[in-house]
Amino acid sequence: MSYVLNGGPRGVAPETRARVLAAIEQLGYRPNGIARSLRMNRTMTLGLVVPDTSNPFFAQLSRAIEEAAFAQDYTLLIGNAAEDDERQTTYVRTFLARQVDGLFLVPAHGPASCVPELQRSAVPWVTLDRQSPGGGAPAVLADNRNGARAATEHLLGHGRRSIACISGPEDVVPANERVGGWRDALAEAGVRPSEMSVWHGTFGRRAGYLGGRALLADGRFDAVFVASDEQALGVLRALQELGIRCPEDVAIASFDGIAATAYSTPALTTMAQPFGQLGQTAVARLLDRMDDPDADPHISVLPVTLVARGSCGCPDPPGGDAPAETEPAETAEGAQ
Repeated sequence: MSYVLNGGPRGVAPETRARVLAAIEQLGYRPNGIARSLRMNRTMTLGLVVPDTSNPFFAQLSRAIEEAAFAQDYTLLIGNAAEDDERQTTYVRTFLARQVDGLFLVPAHGPASCVPELQRSAVPWVTLDRQSPGGGAPAVLADNRNGARAATEHLLGHGRRSIACISGPEDVVPANERVGGWRDALAEAGVRPSEMSVWHGTFGRRAGYLGGRALLADGRFDAVFVASDEQALGVLRALQELGIRCPEDVAIASFDGIAATAYSTPALTTMAQPFGQLGQTAVARLLDRMDDPDADPHISVLPVTLVARGSCGCPDPPGGDAPAETEPAETAEGAQ
């Protein structure tokens, strides 16, 4: 039976294999997973810790990783750090104690106290979305700076010249990279970034709403680049309350490409992250690390794509249809 279930080590005649499989089905036999793990020296489980499972971006990213892991016969365990360093460390310790074969970490903002423990452990790990403080692990990232630059350039292409920015926490690297890309585009267009306003808050709808109220009430801006889709949905609410039309009075472009952006009114123009590719690349990097723990850490920077919809002034596809147009952003491909 074990030769049939495990595919070896010796071959089994087709008729014998058919009889064994029929007996397994009839008896309802299930292999002993613990015994199999002991033989293979693997538990066939992976861990993932994300900053906030209530954020649709992390929900979509988690699903992409789970799909890629499942395709490689791995079960994924997910922990929600709730943007709390102590809770993040607790999940990492729990997954290590459960002897996961590898671990994915999207670091919560803060000191990342779990990193020294991961560095001391024998468990391979990969970071996503944000590099870990101190490095030591492969990272899979989106091209935040060039993507933000492309989004801002798109707003400039619509004739907008006074473009504010609403971004995430100042101690989160992707937020700062996106602000940097916004500044790059303005400077290249001859607009002084220092004359435009930047508002920092959490990556959430409430923060976007507050930022929108704070920056747009006086009518000084005709566009805003928002560093996350969740924040941009809050900005849309703020504009509505202030009696400001989007895109006629204020155009919006945001970042991430979560599914909800196709169903706002107007639908959001966004820099879409390649969720499927992020998941597949992260799993591939982790499996490589499991096979060769001494391999040099590799940073993969994946391109993002402009999805142009109604919030910037482009035609708005009805009913959440496929985007009317896409423009690949200029990106820094490969390893750094």
